[in-house]
Parts: sequence; structure tokens; C-alpha cells
Amino acid sequence: MIEWLRGMLPSLTWQSALLGGALFLITFAGSLALVSYLLVRIPADYFHESHGREFWVESHPLVRWGGIIVKNIFGLLMVLLGIVMSVPGVPGQGVLTILLGVMLLDFPGKRRLEQKLVGMPRVESAINRLRARFDKPPLVL
Repeated sequence: MIEWLRGMLPSLTWQSALLGGALFLITFAGSLALVSYLLVRIPADYFHESHGREFWVESHPLVRWGGIIVKNIFGLLMVLLGIVMSVPGVPGQGVLTILLGVMLLDFPGKRRLEQKLVGMPRVESAINRLRARFDKPPLVL
């Protein structure tokens, strides 16, 4: 098997395999930590209809629009990263990362899409288990 791999990838060495494994573990742990931190920090009613969504309303219009643009760029990057993480063999929490990216984006129909993603039984139970571990109330949908 190893000889077959060496024939397919002539530059594969033990050092590059270890480096790839370490990179896999680091990106997996980093994405899991970031996603977990953000899901624990959001208010329990974030996905409820009554939760306000205005961003930096009290700020100067230039600062507010600059923040909105940066927030949307970061959200788009999170969605793209989540799509990549959804591919088998790529480390990370794909659906949850997509959800976080969608939460940052501004577009028509966003609330319905968020509620659909969070309303998936496996996603909702995973988020609520994580929040319970940190003594946070479950999400109100």
C-alpha cells in the first residue's frame, strides 16, 4: 500500500505526511474552538423573530457602512470555508461554519435560511449541548 502511494505521489515523505497530519489537527482544533466560542456567545434568542438585527446603529454612517462591508466579507469567507470543510476528509465543522458565515451576511431571506439551518435536528441539538456545557440557555427558535 505504501509503495502504491509512493508511486502515485513521488514527493510524499514521512516528514510531509507528518506535517499534513499536524496541519489537519491544528485546523480542526482551531475551527472547532472558534465555532464553539461564537455559538456559546450569541444570545439564546438570536434566531427568534423578536431579536433585533441592526449593526452599529449609533455609529457615524461611514464607520457603520465600513463595519457592514467588513462583516459581510468575513461572513462570505466563513461560508466558503464551511463549504470546503463540508467535503469529506477536510477537517472542521462545515455546517456550523456555514451557519456562522450566514449570520454575518446581510441579504434578503437571511432569517428564514438561518432558522432552517439551525432548525435541523442534529444542528440544533449539537448547539444546545455545547451551550449547556458552558451553562448557557438553549436556543429559542
